[in-house]
Amino acid sequence: MDFAFDARTEELRAKLLAFMDEYVYPAEAVAEEQRAALASPWDTPAVVEELKQEARRQGLWNLFLPDAGHGAGLTNLQYAPLAEITGRSPQLAPTATNCAAPDTGNMEVLAQFGDERQKKQWLEPLLAGEIRSAFAMTEPEVASSDATNITTRIERASDGTDEYVVTGRKWYISGAMNPDCKIFIVMGKTDPDGADIRRQQSMVLVPRDTPGVTVRRAMRVFGYEDHHHGGHAEVVFDHARVPVSHLIGEEGGGFAIAQARLGPGRIHHCMRLIGMAERAIELMCRRAVSRDAFGKALARQGVVQNWIADARVAVEQLRLLVLKTAWMMDTVGNRGAHTEIQAIKIATPRTVVGILDRAIQLHGAGGVSQDFPLAELYAAARTLMLADGPDEVHQRSLARRELKKYL
Repeated sequence: MDFAFDARTEELRAKLLAFMDEYVYPAEAVAEEQRAALASPWDTPAVVEELKQEARRQGLWNLFLPDAGHGAGLTNLQYAPLAEITGRSPQLAPTATNCAAPDTGNMEVLAQFGDERQKKQWLEPLLAGEIRSAFAMTEPEVASSDATNITTRIERASDGTDEYVVTGRKWYISGAMNPDCKIFIVMGKTDPDGADIRRQQSMVLVPRDTPGVTVRRAMRVFGYEDHHHGGHAEVVFDHARVPVSHLIGEEGGGFAIAQARLGPGRIHHCMRLIGMAERAIELMCRRAVSRDAFGKALARQGVVQNWIADARVAVEQLRLLVLKTAWMMDTVGNRGAHTEIQAIKIATPRTVVGILDRAIQLHGAGGVSQDFPLAELYAAARTLMLADGPDEVHQRSLARRELKKYL
């Protein structure tokens, strides 16, 4: 395993670091000011569109997609250090580079499983950053950590038309509050009584303006509405009808598509989480050398030194595990890297939550305020202990894989 950055990665890292310093960090405060003056808090601040134009001009666009025909053609190992950099400003940088979830996963689904008409209608405008999208999977009435529990129905119309009728209620559908979100990828059951519980589900494309689709309300995360991310919504599908041609792949293929989608999504989250941790360490160090308590700088307090040292060790460990996982995904595929993907999904959010917690503590009241990004970063990191499968599900699967060797 060789994790040294190749020439292309080094070139993109240098450009991206400069882009962050010159454009993204200064835009954080500007975006907040502009958002306060918008007619709707879900509208996109003008500075975000300016960032997107600049990123595209510099070639910092669609870096996540390994398909060179649609994206930058980078491997997971090449993309990892770039995603880490964007994670330092998760509110702006992923969107600015068209590498923000859930659009990334949706683009991967369409690129891998969509037909030519679906790619033309939805993938191309997503790749161009002209529209946004959402992935409608999680439901409030069931334990969605077990995807076979999903109750949303995708049924053939009974009136003889060549249509599906979609009925169900979803929530925490990321990006759905954004008015630029034009398409939902909806997971539901086409064969709820099928013998194979992993062949009961399918995925269909449901345009936002379809009659019967209602974006009911925004769901908060620790009190945050997450405007930068496009919000998280409760969405109701009340006998929403779409053509059968909106099926992605085949009937019964929804579960497999979801698994294919979530593998890259999980590692992308972990890459960005490391960037969040790095920013937290930087803020800790700046705070520690600028404040005195009990007669000496915080940087000379033993407990603060321990926090910073432990954070550095933890980040270096996580980075190596994420890079190993990226390398394995590139060399043996997502299935071959299953154990490592689960390991990073367990280890990274909980470790970064701990680092952010110490950074908040070091900042005192400022740490929980809007004057520093730490509270919002904490909310995002803590949420990732649930998103794309809660920790306990991954621990269960990983333990069973380990125990299988001895049974």
